[in-house]
Amino acid sequence: MKHASTQSFDMHAYSDGPRLLADIGGTNARFGLEIGPMQVDVIAVLPCNDYPSLHDAMSSYLASPAVKRICATPIRHAALAIANPVDGDQVRMTNHHWAFSIESLRTGLGLETLVVVNDFTALAMALPYLSPDQKVQIGGGNAQAGNAIGLVGAGTGLGVSGIIPVGEHWVPLRSEGGHVSFSPADEIELEILRFCWREYSHVSAERLMSGMGLELIYRALRANDVSDAPAQLDAAEISQRALQGSCAICVRTIDCFCAMLGGVAGNVAVTLGALGGIYIGGGIVPRLGHLFTNSRFRERFEAKGRFAKYLANIPTYLITAEYPAFLGVSAILSEKLSKFPL
Repeated sequence: MKHASTQSFDMHAYSDGPRLLADIGGTNARFGLEIGPMQVDVIAVLPCNDYPSLHDAMSSYLASPAVKRICATPIRHAALAIANPVDGDQVRMTNHHWAFSIESLRTGLGLETLVVVNDFTALAMALPYLSPDQKVQIGGGNAQAGNAIGLVGAGTGLGVSGIIPVGEHWVPLRSEGGHVSFSPADEIELEILRFCWREYSHVSAERLMSGMGLELIYRALRANDVSDAPAQLDAAEISQRALQGSCAICVRTIDCFCAMLGGVAGNVAVTLGALGGIYIGGGIVPRLGHLFTNSRFRERFEAKGRFAKYLANIPTYLITAEYPAFLGVSAILSEKLSKFPL
């Protein structure tokens, strides 16, 4: 996605004015003005805790001098991605106190159109629009045009989604694939699963491939280790110590995590027939740097027995774009305004 300039606005502006795009998380709300197709300007990140409601945060952004300089007339159309299920008009955030009616928010802001979607739906819709410098290929394979594309993202939880081509359009999947049962692939993972069973009757993929999962894997590996490493560390500390190479258990934790994620990504690929590729998003993996690129992720991705060759032909990409959700909500809003039913 390009950061627009005044010149690009003059040349490629929407005839009905700029569009408001937003990516709402539990900690920060990100806003931008799309002044032309995939051209976003005036990006701002506002702490959610600074505002009593989403309406207040959006109003504050729209009232900013930078927005006012670009918008000669009121914003008519907006789309936002939110880290929360979206089912019907009422939205109550899981990881923040904001709750709102989509219709009331639309009318309160004077908008003609307001589209609200789950953040992973938005991220999935962004995939076809990522430029080469917004992704890094991990391993081999070549994307085949006209086929499904899969998405896996580890962060607070484990998001799974994908997009299916329908004519010249893409349709996103509303998947809850992160909650499939975890399947161990070796003796170490089996021991980790046994450790988890002491606390949980059902161990999902998300239970281990997430921030809380890093902490759980660490505790499981630490339980059978005689080192003087702390009995418990949070996810950020585990990642930091692994990157520094200062804690052997932390390094093993990240190694297990990446291998497990490769297994799940491979499952998504064969389930969807994702010959268009599998993309890795979420907040954890981009921070792992060389620990991920040199990990067993790709090896485990392809380790599907008789289907190993099938997986070897499917590329895997790490998303490196700074604001990928903007690409997705832009595409979704454009589809909405063109009357194509998602």
